[in-house]
Amino acid sequence: MVPWHVSPPMRLRWPVLGVALLAVASPCFAEPSAPIPVNNPPAQQNDFIDLLALMSGHCKTLKIAGRTLACRTVAYAHGDKGRVNFAVAVDDPTDANHVVSFSGENGKRADDNSYELPVDRMLLNSKDRPKVDGLPVPAQQTSTGVCRQTGNFAARKVNDVTCSATDSEGRKYELLFVSDGTPVSVRRIRQSAPSIQDPFK
Repeated sequence: MVPWHVSPPMRLRWPVLGVALLAVASPCFAEPSAPIPVNNPPAQQNDFIDLLALMSGHCKTLKIAGRTLACRTVAYAHGDKGRVNFAVAVDDPTDANHVVSFSGENGKRADDNSYELPVDRMLLNSKDRPKVDGLPVPAQQTSTGVCRQTGNFAARKVNDVTCSATDSEGRKYELLFVSDGTPVSVRRIRQSAPSIQDPFK
C-alpha cells in the first residue's frame, strides 16, 4: 500500500476520508452499484480526524444492503471527539466517491491483540451526495452492530477486521477484511485527548 502523508497542521474532516482512501487504493475492476437510499438526516461533520490507519490486504466479504461488492482498501479513522470509522472504499468503476463506513463510539481494547467497536450508524457516501467545500458528505443510517479487529497493534500489524451491522430499515452490512501482513500505515494528524481505548495510541 502506498503511504498517504499528511502535514501535522492539516485539519482533516470526515468527508476528506473518502478522498484519502481512494488516493491510495489499488486499481481494480468490479461491477457498478447503485447508491443505497437513506431515510435519516445527513451525518454531522463537526469532528476532525486525528488518526488514520491504512491497512493493506483484501476483502473476503463485503455485503452492503444485501449486495456483494468488492473493496479497494480499508482504513481505521479516529475522530477528535471519540468517534471511530472502519471505512471501506468500494471498488466501483462508476463512482470514485463510493465509501461505506461502520461507525461507532466507546470502542474497547481487550488486550494488545484485540479491539471491539460497537456500531451505531452506517455512513454512506457516493457521487450523488450533497457536497460541502466540493466534497460529498456521507448520509448516516442508524444501525446496530459491532466491528472486531485483531492483530499485534504494537507492531502495527492487523490480522483481520470483521464488521456486521443492521440498519433501521432492516438492511444488513458485512465486512471481512484480511491483511496481507504489511505493517499498518499510521498517520497522526492532530493531537487530541484519548476518548476511547484506541488500538494505535
